Amino acid sequence: MNKPAPVCADPLAGKTEAELRVQLADFYHLVSYLGWTELIFNHISVRLPDSAGGGHSYLVNPFGLHYDEVTAQNLIKVGVDGKLIEDTGYKANPAGFALHGVIHEHRADVGCIVHTHTTPLSAITMKGFPIDHNSFYGAQLYGRVGYHTFEGITLYDTERARMLESLGDKHVLVLKNHGIAVCEADIPLTFMLLWTVQRAAEIQCAAAGIPGPNSVLPEETKLRCAADAQRLKDNSSFAELLFDAMVRKMKRERPEFA
Repeated sequence: MNKPAPVCADPLAGKTEAELRVQLADFYHLVSYLGWTELIFNHISVRLPDSAGGGHSYLVNPFGLHYDEVTAQNLIKVGVDGKLIEDTGYKANPAGFALHGVIHEHRADVGCIVHTHTTPLSAITMKGFPIDHNSFYGAQLYGRVGYHTFEGITLYDTERARMLESLGDKHVLVLKNHGIAVCEADIPLTFMLLWTVQRAAEIQCAAAGIPGPNSVLPEETKLRCAADAQRLKDNSSFAELLFDAMVRKMKRERPEFA
C-alpha cells in the first residue's frame, strides 16, 4: 500500500488569490504554447491558500474555453465537490472534479495539479509500459510515480478514493490507457515536473519503449539522480527561474499572452 502524504505547512501560504490567478493563467498559456493542449479538455488547478484546512477551494479553467482564452479574470473558483463558489457565468468541466478535487482535499503538500494527454504520454500508458527510469529525465522520477488502472472518463465519485490510493505520497500519477496527472507544492514546481515527465516520455517513445541491453542504470545511480532532483526542487528559486524564463519567452513570441 502506498504511504500517506506527509503532513506539512501550506506550501502556498503568503500567496494572494490575485497572484495565483496570474500565475495559473500563464501556466495555461505555456501548455498551449508548448503544444500540450487537448482542444478544450484537461485541466490545471491551484488550491487557494486559505482553504488548506477548511473549504479546499481551488481555481480551474472555465469549460468551453481553449487554453489560449483562459485569463486571470475568467478562472473559476470551485470546491472539491466541483460546485461553483462564485457565479461568473462560466461552467466547469465535471470530468476534472474527481481527480483534482480528491487530491486537493487530501494532499496538504500539493498546491497545483495538471492533467494532460500528450501523444508520448498517452502512447506509453496505452502500450502498458511504466515510465522508464533509464534516461536523464526518467531517472529524476525514480520513486515518484504511481499508477492507476483505467476506469473510463473520470466522472464518478466512486473512483476518487482509488485514484488517491494509487497516487499515495507520489507526485506523478500515470492514468493507464489515458494520460498523466502531475502535482506539486506550487505552480512553478508543477510546471518543472510536468516538463520532466513529458521529456522522459518523448525519449522513451523515441527509444521504442524498451531500454537497450547496455543502457540500464544501476539502482544506486537512479536513487542518486532522484535525490539530486529533489534537492533542486527544495531550492524554490530554481523552479521559479525556470517558469519565469519560459513565460518571458512565450510572451515575446506570443504577444497576445503579454
